[in-house]
Amino acid sequence: MEFFKLTAHELKEKIEKGGATVREARSALENRIKDVDSRVNAYVRRAELRPPTSELIPVAIKDNICTEGLNTECCSKILQGFKPPYDATVITKLKAANLSVFDLKTNMDEFAFGSSTENSCFGPARNPWNLECVPGGSSGGSAAAVVSDQAFWALGSDTGGSIRQPASFCGIVGLKPTYGRVSRYGLIAFASSLDQIGPLTKDVEDSAAMLNIIAGHDRNDATSADIPVPDYTKSLINDVKGIRMGIPKEYFVEGIHPEVKKSIEEAINKLKSLGASVKEVSLPHTEYAVPVYYIVATAEASSNLARFDGVQYGLRIKADNLIDMYKKTRGEGFGEEAKRRVLLGTFVLSHGYYDAYYLRALKVRTLIKEDFDRAFKDCDCIITPTAPTPAFKIGEKIEDPLSMYLSDIYTISVNLAGIPAVSVPCGFTKSGLPVGLQIMAKPFAEEMLFRVGYTYEQNTEWHKQKPKI
Repeated sequence: MEFFKLTAHELKEKIEKGGATVREARSALENRIKDVDSRVNAYVRRAELRPPTSELIPVAIKDNICTEGLNTECCSKILQGFKPPYDATVITKLKAANLSVFDLKTNMDEFAFGSSTENSCFGPARNPWNLECVPGGSSGGSAAAVVSDQAFWALGSDTGGSIRQPASFCGIVGLKPTYGRVSRYGLIAFASSLDQIGPLTKDVEDSAAMLNIIAGHDRNDATSADIPVPDYTKSLINDVKGIRMGIPKEYFVEGIHPEVKKSIEEAINKLKSLGASVKEVSLPHTEYAVPVYYIVATAEASSNLARFDGVQYGLRIKADNLIDMYKKTRGEGFGEEAKRRVLLGTFVLSHGYYDAYYLRALKVRTLIKEDFDRAFKDCDCIITPTAPTPAFKIGEKIEDPLSMYLSDIYTISVNLAGIPAVSVPCGFTKSGLPVGLQIMAKPFAEEMLFRVGYTYEQNTEWHKQKPKI
């Protein structure tokens, strides 16, 4: 049997009933990787997979989540050879739940800077639905691994859409939890007030099961919320009767791909037919989300990346003096997009520009959050497209940063407001590329996401379709 095609919960059930062993499933998965990944490049290949040291179901891990003794490089030359001396909290939780971690980490945009996984020192990952297209970013490797059956499930990180947008482009489920719901300890930081770790899975049930494992308070993370963790699998109810869905008028404007718009409208009608009600809401500061994000995120990135100087870890280029060593190491170690974001962030934090840009952006960020607070007084969840377009071609936007940044126009506001959101498959374009439906909820109301997402999933067939690769 092709065990690699199973969801994690299907595999668990089969193992419990004696229909499979973890070793058989893992062996099937490893053979699948050997057969497929030379074309997809979902995994960062540093060595062959070692024989399993335990009978545990493996999880694919993004290359910016620390794993003790295993290379964690953020797909950047500047962290070449870095082996963390500790596990991230989410890794500790996975191991405590009798799950294991693959020796291979998943491909990503360098330091999570990107929306296509083209900004990787290991080369771009490819979309299994069309190998000429991107899988999204920055967690593109994790998404591509899951949809091509090279992983039962995976972890990624989401700073402005980096879980949800790849999930949309690849036709899987991607969850960005509430800020503080999952510990960031051991996540190599991009923008500390925006980053959040979350799962990429084959269906909603696996997403709920994974959040059960990784959620919870952590004393090692000062931003971790000390709030009880419910059993999210109890939210998997095939019923949306009485649920009020908000549809923001600002998300259905010029620029959205017509086939994406059609798929989203059909998904909304499907949920209406299942008993949900629809109400138009307004998020008036949506138009400022992208500029605010690229001020706040780059400012925090500039601060966070200052530690990578060739002194303590990673790449170090020899030079005659300390300053030249810094210049050469950073010049050769950072890619073009990383340099661009560090320069932008340093500029907006510099004397004379701090108040004009950074401080003003923080004020508008508050207005964006208040938009959501008002909207959620009238609705239980908000429904939008995950991305304005389906997956684009590799190379199509890499020379046009602004166009690339606009790929996250529908996901960025969620991070700025700190609320949870999930992307679930809701259709395909005529060319066979997936479309994602984004569901947003109030802070710490992930149960609502799972209930609505699960109901939609149980009454459609989109999540069951797989690329022929």
